[in-house]
Amino acid sequence: MAFDADRVREIAERVAASSGLEVVEVEFRGGGKSRMLRIVIDKRGSGTTDQPTGVTHEDCANMSREVGTILDIEDVVPGGSYLLEVSSPGLDRKLVRPADYERFTGSRVKLTTHQPINGNRHFEGRLESFHEGRLILDLSATRKKKMRLAADAARKIEIELGNVDKANLVPEI
Repeated sequence: MAFDADRVREIAERVAASSGLEVVEVEFRGGGKSRMLRIVIDKRGSGTTDQPTGVTHEDCANMSREVGTILDIEDVVPGGSYLLEVSSPGLDRKLVRPADYERFTGSRVKLTTHQPINGNRHFEGRLESFHEGRLILDLSATRKKKMRLAADAARKIEIELGNVDKANLVPEI
Protein backbone atom coordinates (compact mmCIF):
# COMPACT_ATOMS: atom_id res chain seq x y z
CA MET A 1 0.00 0.00 0.00
CA ALA A 2 1.51 3.34 -1.08
CA PHE A 3 1.31 6.67 0.70
CA ASP A 4 -1.93 8.46 -0.23
CA ALA A 5 -1.41 12.24 0.07
CA ASP A 6 -5.02 12.92 -0.94
CA ARG A 7 -6.33 10.72 1.88
CA VAL A 8 -4.03 12.43 4.40
CA ARG A 9 -5.18 15.85 3.16
CA GLU A 10 -8.82 14.79 3.42
CA ILE A 11 -8.37 13.68 7.04
CA ALA A 12 -6.35 16.78 7.95
CA GLU A 13 -8.91 19.11 6.34
CA ARG A 14 -11.77 17.46 8.21
CA VAL A 15 -9.96 17.90 11.54
CA ALA A 16 -8.84 21.43 10.67
CA ALA A 17 -12.34 22.56 9.70
CA SER A 18 -13.70 21.51 13.09
CA SER A 19 -11.17 23.85 14.74
CA GLY A 20 -11.51 26.87 12.43
CA LEU A 21 -8.25 26.03 10.68
CA GLU A 22 -7.27 25.31 7.10
CA VAL A 23 -4.67 22.96 5.62
CA VAL A 24 -2.13 24.88 3.57
CA GLU A 25 0.18 22.04 2.59
CA VAL A 26 0.72 18.31 3.08
CA GLU A 27 4.18 16.96 2.35
CA PHE A 28 5.72 13.53 2.86
CA ARG A 29 9.51 13.28 2.83
CA GLY A 30 12.25 10.77 3.35
CA GLY A 31 12.38 7.03 3.47
CA GLY A 32 13.34 4.21 5.76
CA LYS A 33 13.68 5.39 9.34
CA SER A 34 13.71 9.10 8.52
CA ARG A 35 10.20 9.54 7.12
CA MET A 36 8.38 12.75 7.92
CA LEU A 37 4.82 13.86 7.25
CA ARG A 38 4.51 17.65 7.44
CA ILE A 39 1.11 19.33 7.63
CA VAL A 40 1.08 23.11 7.46
CA ILE A 41 -2.04 24.79 8.87
CA ASP A 42 -3.35 28.34 9.08
CA LYS A 43 -6.24 30.10 10.75
CA ARG A 44 -8.64 32.24 8.78
CA GLY A 45 -9.37 35.75 9.98
CA SER A 46 -12.68 36.54 11.57
CA GLY A 47 -15.31 39.01 10.46
CA THR A 48 -14.86 40.71 7.11
CA THR A 49 -11.17 39.92 6.61
CA ASP A 50 -9.93 36.79 4.90
CA GLN A 51 -6.38 37.30 6.15
CA PRO A 52 -5.00 34.71 8.57
CA THR A 53 -4.90 35.59 12.24
CA GLY A 54 -2.11 33.21 13.17
CA VAL A 55 -1.79 29.67 14.41
CA THR A 56 -0.94 28.99 18.04
CA HIS A 57 1.25 26.28 19.48
CA GLU A 58 -1.92 24.80 20.97
CA ASP A 59 -3.54 24.68 17.50
CA CYS A 60 -0.57 22.69 16.18
CA ALA A 61 -0.50 20.33 19.18
CA ASN A 62 -4.25 19.62 18.98
CA MET A 63 -4.11 19.09 15.24
CA SER A 64 -1.11 16.78 15.56
CA ARG A 65 -2.80 14.70 18.26
CA GLU A 66 -6.14 14.38 16.42
CA VAL A 67 -4.75 13.79 12.92
CA GLY A 68 -2.03 11.44 14.20
CA THR A 69 -4.61 9.29 15.97
CA ILE A 70 -6.78 8.99 12.86
CA LEU A 71 -3.80 8.28 10.59
CA ASP A 72 -2.60 5.52 12.91
CA ILE A 73 -6.02 3.93 13.45
CA GLU A 74 -6.78 3.91 9.73
CA ASP A 75 -3.16 2.97 8.84
CA VAL A 76 -3.01 5.74 6.24
CA VAL A 77 0.79 6.02 6.37
CA PRO A 78 2.03 2.50 5.69
CA GLY A 79 5.55 1.24 6.24
CA GLY A 80 6.25 1.71 9.92
CA SER A 81 7.18 4.73 11.96
CA TYR A 82 7.22 8.31 10.76
CA LEU A 83 7.45 11.74 12.31
CA LEU A 84 4.32 13.91 12.12
CA GLU A 85 5.04 17.64 12.12
CA VAL A 86 2.21 20.18 12.23
CA SER A 87 3.26 23.80 11.86
CA SER A 88 2.18 27.25 10.76
CA PRO A 89 3.20 28.55 7.34
CA GLY A 90 5.28 31.34 8.87
CA LEU A 91 5.59 34.94 7.70
CA ASP A 92 7.31 33.89 4.47
CA ARG A 93 4.68 31.27 3.66
CA LYS A 94 4.64 29.45 0.34
CA LEU A 95 2.03 30.33 -2.24
CA VAL A 96 0.91 27.11 -3.88
CA ARG A 97 -2.76 27.09 -4.82
CA PRO A 98 -4.67 29.66 -6.88
CA ALA A 99 -6.58 30.52 -3.69
CA ASP A 100 -3.27 31.56 -2.08
CA TYR A 101 -2.62 34.10 -4.83
CA GLU A 102 -6.16 35.46 -4.59
CA ARG A 103 -5.98 35.68 -0.80
CA PHE A 104 -2.64 37.49 -0.71
CA THR A 105 -3.25 39.98 -3.51
CA GLY A 106 -1.62 43.23 -2.40
CA SER A 107 1.22 41.47 -0.56
CA ARG A 108 4.92 41.45 -1.44
CA VAL A 109 5.97 38.23 -3.14
CA LYS A 110 9.26 36.67 -4.17
CA LEU A 111 9.03 34.06 -6.91
CA THR A 112 11.00 31.95 -9.34
CA THR A 113 9.69 30.89 -12.72
CA HIS A 114 10.37 27.71 -14.67
CA GLN A 115 10.93 29.63 -17.93
CA PRO A 116 12.62 33.06 -18.05
CA ILE A 117 10.54 36.17 -18.62
CA ASN A 118 12.46 39.07 -20.17
CA GLY A 119 15.66 37.13 -19.44
CA ASN A 120 14.91 36.66 -15.71
CA ARG A 121 13.60 33.82 -13.58
CA HIS A 122 13.71 35.56 -10.17
CA PHE A 123 11.24 38.31 -9.31
CA GLU A 124 10.18 40.26 -6.25
CA GLY A 125 7.33 42.73 -6.14
CA ARG A 126 3.78 43.41 -5.05
CA LEU A 127 1.14 40.92 -6.17
CA GLU A 128 -1.20 43.33 -7.89
CA SER A 129 -3.80 40.85 -9.11
CA PHE A 130 -4.54 37.22 -9.84
CA HIS A 131 -7.18 36.26 -12.39
CA GLU A 132 -7.75 33.20 -14.60
CA GLY A 133 -4.39 31.61 -13.82
CA ARG A 134 -2.35 34.78 -14.43
CA LEU A 135 -0.77 37.02 -11.86
CA ILE A 136 0.38 40.60 -12.25
CA LEU A 137 3.47 41.51 -10.26
CA ASP A 138 4.35 45.17 -9.72
CA LEU A 139 8.15 45.37 -9.65
CA SER A 140 8.41 49.13 -9.20
CA ALA A 141 9.43 48.92 -5.55
CA THR A 142 12.33 46.54 -6.18
CA ARG A 143 15.87 47.51 -7.00
CA LYS A 144 16.40 47.72 -10.76
CA LYS A 145 19.93 46.38 -10.68
CA LYS A 146 18.81 43.24 -8.90
CA MET A 147 16.01 42.59 -11.35
CA ARG A 148 17.89 43.86 -14.41
CA LEU A 149 14.77 45.62 -15.60
CA ALA A 150 14.71 47.24 -19.01
CA ALA A 151 13.82 50.92 -18.58
CA ASP A 152 10.32 51.69 -17.31
CA ALA A 153 8.54 49.22 -19.60
CA ALA A 154 8.94 46.29 -17.21
CA ARG A 155 7.51 47.83 -14.03
CA LYS A 156 4.70 45.30 -14.11
CA ILE A 157 4.95 41.76 -15.34
CA GLU A 158 2.33 39.13 -16.10
CA ILE A 159 3.16 35.55 -15.16
CA GLU A 160 1.22 32.38 -15.88
CA LEU A 161 0.66 30.39 -12.69
CA GLY A 162 1.89 27.28 -14.52
CA ASN A 163 5.25 29.00 -15.04
CA VAL A 164 5.75 29.64 -11.30
CA ASP A 165 8.31 27.24 -9.85
CA LYS A 166 8.05 28.55 -6.29
CA ALA A 167 6.63 31.62 -4.60
CA ASN A 168 6.73 32.98 -1.08
CA LEU A 169 5.37 35.98 0.74
CA VAL A 170 7.96 38.59 1.72
CA PRO A 171 7.38 39.72 5.31
CA GLU A 172 6.77 43.44 5.61
CA ILE A 173 7.77 45.01 8.87
